Amino acid sequence: MSTIETVNALERRLNASIPRQVIQNGVANRLQQIGRTAKIAGFRPGKIPAKILERHYGVEAHQEVMDDVLQRFFAHEAKENKLRVAGYPQFEIKPADPADEKIEFSATFEIYPDVEVGDLSSEEVVRTNYELTDDDVDYTIAKLRKQRSIFVIAERQAQNEDQVNIDFTGKLDGVAFAGGEAKNYLVVLGAGRMLPDFEKAIIGMKAGETKSFEMTFPENYHGKEVAGKQVTFTVTLNKVEAPQLPELNADFVKSVGVTDGDTGKLKIEIRKNLQRELERRLNIRNKEAAMEALLKVTHFDVPRTLVENESNNLMQQTTRDMEERGMKMAGMQLPLESFKEQAIKRVRLGLILAFLVYKHALYAELEQVKAMIRRYAESFDEPEQVIRWYETDTKRRQEVDNLVIEDNVVAWVMGQVKVTEKTAVFAELMGGA
Repeated sequence: MSTIETVNALERRLNASIPRQVIQNGVANRLQQIGRTAKIAGFRPGKIPAKILERHYGVEAHQEVMDDVLQRFFAHEAKENKLRVAGYPQFEIKPADPADEKIEFSATFEIYPDVEVGDLSSEEVVRTNYELTDDDVDYTIAKLRKQRSIFVIAERQAQNEDQVNIDFTGKLDGVAFAGGEAKNYLVVLGAGRMLPDFEKAIIGMKAGETKSFEMTFPENYHGKEVAGKQVTFTVTLNKVEAPQLPELNADFVKSVGVTDGDTGKLKIEIRKNLQRELERRLNIRNKEAAMEALLKVTHFDVPRTLVENESNNLMQQTTRDMEERGMKMAGMQLPLESFKEQAIKRVRLGLILAFLVYKHALYAELEQVKAMIRRYAESFDEPEQVIRWYETDTKRRQEVDNLVIEDNVVAWVMGQVKVTEKTAVFAELMGGA
């Protein structure tokens, strides 16, 4: 006989009992299995007396059998009661006399919430769009040229975007402070490597000139000794170099990957790449807008277990990302609480999407998946090889399925809400994620 009680909105507790004999029989069978291969001094495997086996492995066998029986019993009860269990139950064995024929226990667990998407008809969603132009292609080529610029000596005052060679000394209350001194230091003005007030003081100086000026460090500056304090810098400018762009010729075109140096082909390639990247970024923005609308109108409690699991996943992913960027994270653990808000949002969205996909049959169709893989493969030199790479791996295919499903949900949402079209600014759109 088992009962299920409601603890709170999502938490339930199963109270039940199992025959002690079931556990005892299970332990005996488990010890027999262990005895076939166990090695205990003075005995051959398979010939170890039951009492000796129990002394060495009894606790371990009892725990294994108890865990297995409880899990199977719980799974049966959950199925019988049509419970959508979220996460894993926490079992508690209730104290009892070893002579009792039954072992009473409880299993505390959470269930998935009932999800019902609210009314989207009055929600306004901004759908961002953009049409690529020739000016955008030229703008991108100009950026490529700037990235490949060289610096040449300039016999004039330093100005923004110049590279300058400087000596400097910083003093706080007349005393040099740590990190405030350097010689032959290279700075590209306007690149943001130095504080804005420091760079501003250099602009207008000429090679051979020395200048002193006062500057106040920001309150949140990483150097605690000078944070929020006024210091005096003395700077000597040794050399001014101006950026010189490479000519838009065959050599430049080859340097960016067009092997025959054809400028026309470069523009075609850049347009294709820009179009793909624009579509990706527009898709991200419009997806975020649609998801925010869903979150706004849909309210339900979120299982704590799922939030904890997602917080852990986010923490581990962030740790890996930091390690890949060269940060030493050994022995360090990021605070789990800092990921909770993001985890709640992700769990909520996952449950909402699962509900919508089931209710409105927004599953990924085979042709949709193939089309997405083809679009992605086009950005590679050997697209057919990339297509085969996806077709032969179930996990990779599932990733594409999930992306298609998300696109289907976005399309469904856009069909329910009031859509306002907005044309993006190219530089701002391409400067984002």
